[in-house]
Amino acid sequence: MTTGDRPGHEPISRSDREWRRRLTPEQYAVTRRGATEPPFIGRYVRNHAPGEYRCVCCGLRLFASEDKYDSGSGWPSFTRPAKDRAVATGEDRSLGMIREEAHCARCGAHLGHVFPDGPIEATGMRYCINSLALDFRPKEGGDDR
Repeated sequence: MTTGDRPGHEPISRSDREWRRRLTPEQYAVTRRGATEPPFIGRYVRNHAPGEYRCVCCGLRLFASEDKYDSGSGWPSFTRPAKDRAVATGEDRSLGMIREEAHCARCGAHLGHVFPDGPIEATGMRYCINSLALDFRPKEGGDDR
């Protein structure tokens, strides 16, 4: 079990300067400033390989490929986080809307939003996540197509 997989994982706090140094400008804009990548162009929208999706900022395991589905929204969509307390949520009132923001519970990275329009047979929830906020790690013997 890695540090990021423990239920009581320690929060990570870095300066703005450090985040800018560690991330690409696009990753920084999404994860640290709450930007959204355009639909249908993200690296993981069409990824169906088995594996896990981790936070690009701190490496915390966020989502499992088994819970990914094609929502038609243009962003990678998941029915649930990979484990309890990996993804935290909070109210987002930007852009004149009220939405539920999803962020990494360990480092606070903005991931995307959560909507109650996911598959009913699963959780009924859709975690609509920016590819730029994720790092995919294929299962051994898999690939990241």
